[in-house]
Formats: sequence, structure tokens, C-alpha cells
Amino acid sequence: MAIDEEQRAAIKAKLQARDEHVRESWVRAMEARLVREELDKCQRTEGVNSFENCKWLSDKLLEKLNDSRVKGYKQVDV
Repeated sequence: MAIDEEQRAAIKAKLQARDEHVRESWVRAMEARLVREELDKCQRTEGVNSFENCKWLSDKLLEKLNDSRVKGYKQVDV
């Protein structure tokens, strides 16, 4: 069973789309990680005032966590 050029192009496009999806997912996850590290640093430096002074970072982290989950790529047969 030989694979013709059309099937080969479809498989290559699917693999490229999957790689791009996974890469973007990891980028969002790492952005959330950086925000969490900055929030930890802010909380350590601010002490008891961290609830007020670091609120913008905690809001940003919650925002990032909603869309930064690393999601799998559903494979659809060609």
C-alpha cells in the first residue's frame, strides 16, 4: 500500500498543526509559571501588605490559569 503525495501532505499538515498546538499550550503554561514566580517574590517582599500590593499579580495569575492548562491534542484519523 503506497502513500500518495496527497496523503503525505495531509499527514504532514496534521503533524505540524499538532506540534504548533502543543507548543502554544506550553508557552501559555510557562507564562503562568512566570507570573506565579513574580507573585511569590512580591508576597515575600511585601509581607503583611501583600494582599493589597500584589492583588494585580494574583488577578493576572487567575486569568492565566483559566487558559494555560496543557491540553492534549485529539488525534483524528485521516
